[in-house]
Amino acid sequence: MTTRKTEIYFESDEMRNEIDEGSVLSFIENASRALGLEGNFSLSFISDDEMRRLNNEYRNMDSSTDVLTFALDDDASFPSFDFEEKELGDIFISPSFIRKNSEEFSVPYSQELMRLVLHGMMHLMGYDHESNDFEKEEMLIKQEEILRAILLDKSLMQQK
Repeated sequence: MTTRKTEIYFESDEMRNEIDEGSVLSFIENASRALGLEGNFSLSFISDDEMRRLNNEYRNMDSSTDVLTFALDDDASFPSFDFEEKELGDIFISPSFIRKNSEEFSVPYSQELMRLVLHGMMHLMGYDHESNDFEKEEMLIKQEEILRAILLDKSLMQQK
């Protein structure tokens, strides 16, 4: 089994103070187990302006969004060794969208944060919700099942 390493970056100290890095890393460990995800990736919390720039540059969409994922494609022509740490890609999340979404869907900020992290992780694995409605539904159902299971487990652990 490969080791997992996640680097977390914050565009500003304000974002760093807003987000509990330890809780995010703990969630990533739980979600990785649930998904069977192995490998390294980065997670960056960025401003709406930076998100808009990335979305425009890489997706030709001149708007901000909640989460963007850039998965690194495997090149089958290169051999893979078990001791190599696999690089999966990068996830970018906008904290202001976490706030907007949590208010719109009436869920806690921390829950929406976890949902977006999980959503990005699923994209790293190749899940896609833009190609067809069936894949979108399949991805979102699995996303919510995993999120509920982790939240329930966390809730039960706090009760002990």
